[in-house]
Amino acid sequence: MCRGTGRTSGGCQRMMLHSVLILFLFLGWALGYKIGDNVTLYVNKVGPYHNPQETYHYYTLPVCRPEKVHHKSLSLGEVLDGDRMAESLYNIRFKKNVEKTILCQLTLSEKQVDELREAIEELYYFEFVLDDIPIWGFVGYIEESGFLPHSHKVGLWTHLDFNIEYNGDYVIFANVSVKDVKPVPLEEGAGAAVGGVGVGGGSLTVTHTYSVHWFESSLPYSRRAERLRDYSFFPKTLEIHWLSIINSLVLVVLLLGFVIIILMRVLKNDFARYNVEEEGGCDDLDQGDNGWKIIHTDVFRFPPFKSLLCAVLGVGAQFLTLATAIILMALLGMFNVHRHGAINSASIVLYALTSCVSGYVSCSFYTQINGQRWVWNIILTSSLFSAPLFFTWSVVNSVHWWSGSTQALPATTVLLLLGAWLLVGFPLTIIGGIVGKNRAGSFQAPCRTRNIPRQIPTQPWYKHTIVHMAIGGFLPFSAISVELYYIFATVWGREHYTLYGILLCVFAILLSVGACISVALTYFLLSGEDYQWWWRSVLSTGSTGIFIFVYSVFYYRNRSSMSGLVQSTEFFGYSLLTAMVFSLMLGSVSFWSSLAFIRYIYRSLKMD
Repeated sequence: MCRGTGRTSGGCQRMMLHSVLILFLFLGWALGYKIGDNVTLYVNKVGPYHNPQETYHYYTLPVCRPEKVHHKSLSLGEVLDGDRMAESLYNIRFKKNVEKTILCQLTLSEKQVDELREAIEELYYFEFVLDDIPIWGFVGYIEESGFLPHSHKVGLWTHLDFNIEYNGDYVIFANVSVKDVKPVPLEEGAGAAVGGVGVGGGSLTVTHTYSVHWFESSLPYSRRAERLRDYSFFPKTLEIHWLSIINSLVLVVLLLGFVIIILMRVLKNDFARYNVEEEGGCDDLDQGDNGWKIIHTDVFRFPPFKSLLCAVLGVGAQFLTLATAIILMALLGMFNVHRHGAINSASIVLYALTSCVSGYVSCSFYTQINGQRWVWNIILTSSLFSAPLFFTWSVVNSVHWWSGSTQALPATTVLLLLGAWLLVGFPLTIIGGIVGKNRAGSFQAPCRTRNIPRQIPTQPWYKHTIVHMAIGGFLPFSAISVELYYIFATVWGREHYTLYGILLCVFAILLSVGACISVALTYFLLSGEDYQWWWRSVLSTGSTGIFIFVYSVFYYRNRSSMSGLVQSTEFFGYSLLTAMVFSLMLGSVSFWSSLAFIRYIYRSLKMD
């Protein structure tokens, strides 16, 4: 309760009101408008149409701007998404139509005219935000016509017509139109422009105007995201989604059924052959026999680079937990098109919180396989992904900073992210590691391991590591190749991804295919009396990340129109990190599946 009088009481009341507003926004509720209330229009960013991640602040162009720019407070996710919202000069009142009204008059120098020409020729678009609704439009107009003589016309839109839909006291949708508006031509040189503008003295005087029209809508406020999703300023590419996913699903189910049936029939025959007339203990099973049974005294021999292996398994388990949590949160409706950067914020928070998973899994298994340097193991686990992430981000952010892009993170955001890792992520990794070390039991192996390792016979070419990586990586990639296109179109394009139920199914299929392929390849490896399966199981399915990165190169060259140093650096930098995430996650799933399979088959042998 607020107590006191005067300034103290007023300050407390304002604080309570601010807290209530934050609660309303967090719960997804909205405060309605009254007729004549001001509806703030924020200008956000501009950038080339074909380079979604190359964006600049709207006021970097010579446009109408207030004397003092006031920026809107943004969430972490909005900053990471490159948003830089600032108040504009547009005066929009709820349900109040405005006919052609002067916004401002600008006198542009020759340099500023050339700057606008260059932006228009690169197909710059702008993004405004009104009541959390993004509004897009092009800065200008370009026309190429004729061959001899060739015509190249560049025009600037100086009038914007805002069309806003409402239902009751709420804003449902908004867009901007330039229909029936003639662009102001910008010819070579500042003094050559004509048509509604003042010319002379090497400068160009342009008058910017706007109009506002309100339209009633029957769509309720709770469903206004559907209206934005159906809007087509950016091209739509998700029409064939269902058919493609069903096709992929059928192929994957057939593949899994084939692998499982064949493998179970082979194992049944192996068990029948190995258990016939079996006498003596497990140590006598290798007399006069061959195949996977003969290496029972070596199959559980611990691998080299224990700490690195455990770090891979720990970070893979962390990303498996993170991905599952993100998809489930999306299914619960926590990410929609009106919550700018919500998924970015959730990913940062969950990455820090799930660090305890990586520490626990890594240090627990490291202790089981007789690892001694558990402190070094925790440090390696915490830096296995964070170090490449920091290096990649440093390069990408430096390129954005050099080009003046809004994708360059401000110093305060960098300190916030660094603090989240130092104060939350790293300590949770240590805590998880300590708990895992103390709760780790002994390694469960059905057979003893002899001191002298058995010599591995020469393997045919189709059992080499490279071949297994090609097979184990291609099959899981083929299971997600269709969905991967839509994910790339969402992350690196203009799409709003909403089919999270399908995404969950595809994610489950990916893990299932990875586990089954890993088990099959491990069985073929053991059948050749090669017991070095530990790292092989990680690399076989973990190589899916290589296929994903190759696909990203294909997508960049053949499925997108992206270009330039800024966009290319971000695309390939973060695509490489994405491939690494898939490799760690699938490598971890592959290893645990192979370990469970090996324990099962050796435990199923008769050991009288």
